[in-house]
Amino acid sequence: MFRATGRLYNGVNKNNAAVSLEKDKRPAMVGFARMFVRSERVLGFPLWGLATGIGSLPYLEPAPALDLIKHNLAALPHWPQLPRRAEAEGFVRQFLGALEAQGIVAAGEKPRFLNESEDWPERLTAFYTLYFSACEGDDAAIEAFGSEREYASGFYDFFETAKAGGFPGAAGLKGQVVGPLTVGFQLTDAGGRPAYYDPGLRELIVKNLTMTARWQVGRLQALRSPVLIFIDEPAVSVYGQSTYITVTREQVAADMEAVVAGVKAVGAAVGVHSCAAVDWSILLTLDIDVLSFDAYGYFNSLLPYRRELTAFLEKGGVLAWGIVPTSEAAHEEDAGSLIERLRSYWKELAARGVPEELLRRQWLITPSCGAGTLSEPLAERIYGLTKAAAAKLRQEG
Repeated sequence: MFRATGRLYNGVNKNNAAVSLEKDKRPAMVGFARMFVRSERVLGFPLWGLATGIGSLPYLEPAPALDLIKHNLAALPHWPQLPRRAEAEGFVRQFLGALEAQGIVAAGEKPRFLNESEDWPERLTAFYTLYFSACEGDDAAIEAFGSEREYASGFYDFFETAKAGGFPGAAGLKGQVVGPLTVGFQLTDAGGRPAYYDPGLRELIVKNLTMTARWQVGRLQALRSPVLIFIDEPAVSVYGQSTYITVTREQVAADMEAVVAGVKAVGAAVGVHSCAAVDWSILLTLDIDVLSFDAYGYFNSLLPYRRELTAFLEKGGVLAWGIVPTSEAAHEEDAGSLIERLRSYWKELAARGVPEELLRRQWLITPSCGAGTLSEPLAERIYGLTKAAAAKLRQEG
């Protein structure tokens, strides 16, 4: 069903609008064919030079979200998160199903750990028994870590669409999961303190998210497709702030690396997304395949990290350029203006010693952030720009 080989991009597959080029663009096409073949060798599937989304969309049902994705992100579609559809589909809560089912976390508008319950040790035992069974490959245990339909309707409809051949010619399928730091500051212990500060609770978060991501990978790999998982971690921006002085670089990196390693262990490529100005050296030194960032709003935050960025690119890493603004500014841009902006960023990084040939080769184009809080027309404008910008960049080489 899914053809994840360099041959997909040799200019023959004219049905794939995301990568087909006109005959008079054949020299550029040949260059990109070589690029995709190398990408497949480094990452396991041809990832460089595509467009995808971050995750969330503003629709109340999956069908229009999937139509938008199919039309604009055909080569690397993602399942749509629909936070407006129901409370259960919120950015954090939709990944807490196993913790709720085991009585570890109480559901509600402000989820919290039930660590003061009299039978807390028994609940922990049940959770870790489930976790270790999942680690050993027990199908029922792995399924218990999955998000049920009421938490992630977009995932289930995405899966069914893909299974029915709804993404012909896709290079791979993209999923996403919230990051452990974000969950750690959204959930509290029974006394109202952020769960992140309790090592035992933080470990539960890391293990739960790892298994939830692995469940996604298993479902999507069952369709014989390569899989890319983004870890969406906006809260990494708290590192270095005076009000979060006890958040250490080492702990942030260790928790992120645990999730990354757990997902890569089952054969998926892994990216990390953050849409703020953060200490990029933390994320660039993780064993990730893709770094996704808000290039439109926070490009300058990347400039101090030329050494880490160069090392990341030299090992085959991909920058997912969030060059399409997820704001009203999208109405002021077109594909040409966005690519002009991107090329100026490449020049600025090259002037600081980052190899320009790697920047020009190892890229994805994405919206700058999720679109779940926007109007539907604005989200549609943003996805259209994402498609157009990636196509223009491929054609121009």
